[in-house]
Amino acid sequence: MDQTAFRAELVRDGFDEAETRSMAPDLYNPPHSHPFEVRALMLAGELTLAWEDQQRTFGPGEIFVMAAGCEHTEWFGSEGATYLVGRKRPPA
Repeated sequence: MDQTAFRAELVRDGFDEAETRSMAPDLYNPPHSHPFEVRALMLAGELTLAWEDQQRTFGPGEIFVMAAGCEHTEWFGSEGATYLVGRKRPPA
């Protein structure tokens, strides 16, 4: 999926923020959660997410999602990673 189509889906599905982020090589983020839902399109590099009893590595062209409040870890590969991410906050 290209970035234009991905952004259009984010808007359609009620995501209120979208930005391109680049992360440093070999960056590890210990267990944490976010108060918002995440949907992201990997543009370059790799990201390994671990949550509940699952672990998966995502590369260019793949989409990952994370529910609000889901505790997880993040490890960015040896080349770092760049991704287009949308956030959807729960209704106030």
